Amino acid sequence: MIETETLQQQSADEFNGWFKDRSIAIFGLNYWPEETGNAPYTTGLAEHLADLGSNVMVISGFPYYPQWKVEAPYAGRFRQKETQNGVTIIRHKQYIPSQQTAMRRAGFEFSFLANAALNRLPRRPDLVIGILPALADGVLAMLAARRYRVPYGMLIQDLVGQSAAQSGIAGGGRVAKTTANIEAASLRRAKRIAVVSDGFIPVISQFGIREDRVDLVPNWCHIDPPVNDREQRRRQLGWTNDTCIVLHAGNMGLKQGLENVVDAARVAQERGLPIQFVLMGNGNQRTLLEERARGLATITFKDPAPREDFTSILAAADVLLVNERESVVDMSLPSKLTSYYIAGRPIIGAVSPNGVTSREIARSGAGIVVPHGDPAALVTGVANLWASTERREELAARGPIYAYEHLSKSACLNRASAFVRHIAA
Repeated sequence: MIETETLQQQSADEFNGWFKDRSIAIFGLNYWPEETGNAPYTTGLAEHLADLGSNVMVISGFPYYPQWKVEAPYAGRFRQKETQNGVTIIRHKQYIPSQQTAMRRAGFEFSFLANAALNRLPRRPDLVIGILPALADGVLAMLAARRYRVPYGMLIQDLVGQSAAQSGIAGGGRVAKTTANIEAASLRRAKRIAVVSDGFIPVISQFGIREDRVDLVPNWCHIDPPVNDREQRRRQLGWTNDTCIVLHAGNMGLKQGLENVVDAARVAQERGLPIQFVLMGNGNQRTLLEERARGLATITFKDPAPREDFTSILAAADVLLVNERESVVDMSLPSKLTSYYIAGRPIIGAVSPNGVTSREIARSGAGIVVPHGDPAALVTGVANLWASTERREELAARGPIYAYEHLSKSACLNRASAFVRHIAA
């Protein structure tokens, strides 16, 4: 047994030793200090590689998400270089649209692409990684790899072409084909591709990418389990035990289609059901949603919670909600799911029954799925969960188990390390 453990340790040491003094460039528009969306995973990957001894450069934009406004410490700057946890961060200014249309999104992407492409990296990389869904990151990774004659890989968090077609952004359908063609070109030229969900594989296979070039690198649970007393937290939030609290936490954008939730709150009010929907977060659709919900007592809005309180607030709810537009099928996997699992509450997904999100909820066993775009079905699904304490507790227990067994940070980052080595193989 000792000899086996020693050999395993030697193998691990040899694997990790490969990263020492490697120069790695990561193009990831979203990065620390953003705490939602893709940023925590790009940040975690970069810092993990730095911990292994690599010289990591991240080329990113200025933090703006989810409020779609550059954070105060960075406002008014054009370019900035800083270091955080051993990672060199090179930030380039990007245009931030006040409203989401296909043309404004193109301006957002192109402004970052142009500013980043004009500047050389501070040192020659040994390999390059691009993070989708920013189309600019894929193009920049491809250009940098060509400039420095090194291999590059792509890590897919969301699919850009599918997003243009499915997210509901004005004019998205007209540019979806062009966007998908650019995305496909950057993926086909990549040495290796990683996906956070195997649900993306059928789509990229249409680009001519063989499955043996693809690694599965799931997103991990990047928040800590809840530690506060649940009942005390509910009292602090003003949530009574005779009302079912249905919480949606995260971005309020077009992709989420949260009009469905507002309409569900109206159905619950008309039926006199003890259901309270809570939308917690920010996003470019929040003001419109608040106007739509005016006069409804069965829905409330909360600002994003501080990181130290986030999981405890999730755990204080009765049901955690994922809602997506009817058109969303295979463009993305909501990052909020990892947080929902660790919070240990039952999940309800108002999502496409054939989509990536539905398959992930089914795989975890931690929730149920109801027809998307159907407010009455959402209310009925919540009411059925509320009526069965046993069912809620059964689903709630599965989330943390699934997270610990399949989505631990160490396990996911080990997969990410293998992906990076495959790029250079």
